[in-house]
Amino acid sequence: MNVRPIRTDKGHRAALREIEALWGAVEGSADGDKLDVLLALVEIYEAKRWPIGADVDFDPVDALNYAIEELGHSQAELAELLESRSRASEILSRRRALTVDMIHKISDAWKIPADLLVRPYKLESAA
Repeated sequence: MNVRPIRTDKGHRAALREIEALWGAVEGSADGDKLDVLLALVEIYEAKRWPIGADVDFDPVDALNYAIEELGHSQAELAELLESRSRASEILSRRRALTVDMIHKISDAWKIPADLLVRPYKLESAA
């Protein structure tokens, strides 16, 4: 097992790709052990890189924008997940709230922890 600490966003993206490839590995197998170690390393890196707490102003729309800008996803992918371009646009512009179903779809597809997507956030009022 050749696993190294995650020190950069590029390393983080590589670890996420490896986790996706190993997902479902049998616990206790070599791949299962590697998956466990990678998950722990990603968790440590994310906690240091993007601390989430009561004192941090980071909401679900910020998480989606980060995934689009830094992790290689796109608004078109979000629209496909949500089955509506206008719905994706409304969410990113804070005119529509995420539903539980949307949160599950995004979390599963983009590997964003659901607890980041369920946080309350303020919506912009319609103009």
